[in-house]
Amino acid sequence: MSAWIIEAEPVGGAGIDAAIWEYVAEVGRRLLGRPATDAELRAVLDRDPHGDLAPPRGAFLVARDDDGDLIGCVGARLLDDLPATAELKRMYVRPAHRGVGLGRALLVAAERSAADLGATRIVLDTRTELVEARTLYGAHGYRETAPRNSHGDAEHWYAKTLR
Repeated sequence: MSAWIIEAEPVGGAGIDAAIWEYVAEVGRRLLGRPATDAELRAVLDRDPHGDLAPPRGAFLVARDDDGDLIGCVGARLLDDLPATAELKRMYVRPAHRGVGLGRALLVAAERSAADLGATRIVLDTRTELVEARTLYGAHGYRETAPRNSHGDAEHWYAKTLR
């Protein structure tokens, strides 16, 4: 089993841009059935930025292995249009570290961070093709809800009440 530590880091910290690029590229490849071009990936990041996954209204959590290498990440941010609601963003586990519970650990850490920000509810949106993520969310108390935004790439919306 892999060992890791999950801590809050600046969203622009060491290795984070590369991990987010990998995340967007993997999602793009799964959706398009081919590698996305750099221009396509940049357009996605421009349309859905993540700079607000930072205090005082957000948090970005990074999982690093014993060597300090980034192996996963997740962010949470408070939503302006929904009181006491945080949004889960950019959850990613590098392929070599999947299947050992890191996704669950990141999810729990993000929920804790959202609660620390004052959220009593957490929401997210995702795609049909991301079966593993949808399974993880369902197994941890997230329930599908009606669409809550007009995000062009979303097909499934989830919510969970935080304790």
